[in-house]
Amino acid sequence: MDAEAGGCSRAERFRKDHRLGVQPLGDLVAIIEQTTGIDVAVLDAGPDEHGLTMRDPKRDTMFIGVARTRNPMRQRFTLAHELGHVQFEDWAEVDAGNWSDRSPAEVRADVFARHLLLPVDGLREFLGEGKPVTRSTLSGIVQRFLVSPAVAAIALHQDGYLDAATKREWMTLSTAQLAVRFGWIDQYHALQADSDRRRAPQRLLARATRGYAEGVLSAQAIATLRGIAVETAEAELRSAGIVSVETPIAWADPAELPDVPVDWVALDADLSASDEPQDPAAETDAR
Repeated sequence: MDAEAGGCSRAERFRKDHRLGVQPLGDLVAIIEQTTGIDVAVLDAGPDEHGLTMRDPKRDTMFIGVARTRNPMRQRFTLAHELGHVQFEDWAEVDAGNWSDRSPAEVRADVFARHLLLPVDGLREFLGEGKPVTRSTLSGIVQRFLVSPAVAAIALHQDGYLDAATKREWMTLSTAQLAVRFGWIDQYHALQADSDRRRAPQRLLARATRGYAEGVLSAQAIATLRGIAVETAEAELRSAGIVSVETPIAWADPAELPDVPVDWVALDADLSASDEPQDPAAETDAR
């Protein structure tokens, strides 16, 4: 099975298995965590680092990390791409081929991501019957499914709505250009702000919050985990009615301490002993 067919089939199965239908996916981080149990984090990273998947085979656990970015559509695609690697268990592939070329596994993960975010049936439902496909249509697809213009243009071309020349032209457009032209730039700015924030894995943060409530973890630890000010973390915890339990320190009265026997004779002998080192030869002779 080639990359296109394999990626499409697995994306359709993922949506079916988790009852996601063909509608746009909302918070992709939450969807991945809830459907797969994989911990997902949005992290500070370099400009050329977008995402990674790590697996611990001994504990059979996985972690997906994506970079903070002002490009929310790219972040969503990266998340879906990494989920594709998990679905295909691509960590089992040792030979990735030429480093200068995209491996078949990378291409297949791209296809999975595109069909997961923008399923063919969902696109057809959105377009309806007999409507001309214009740049306004492209903008509507990008805004509704939260994909890049390039992803939307490829999907439209593959489903026969666009010719190759128009696909290439629309792939050069940016989301911001469409958002400004068609009046949803405020929504796009909100999406940018959300994708440019650090985000801790939900299960980890829940455990940390329980630790704070039980008095074994500080508010500063939670603030560091989330990348926010400690005052903000404390205010949010208070507003949620979460108060750290103060464990009183049990001080002992000196009169209640047990008597400890001390061998004063042995102590006097140790204190009276000479500090001069012994002659090894003499010690040998003595033996």
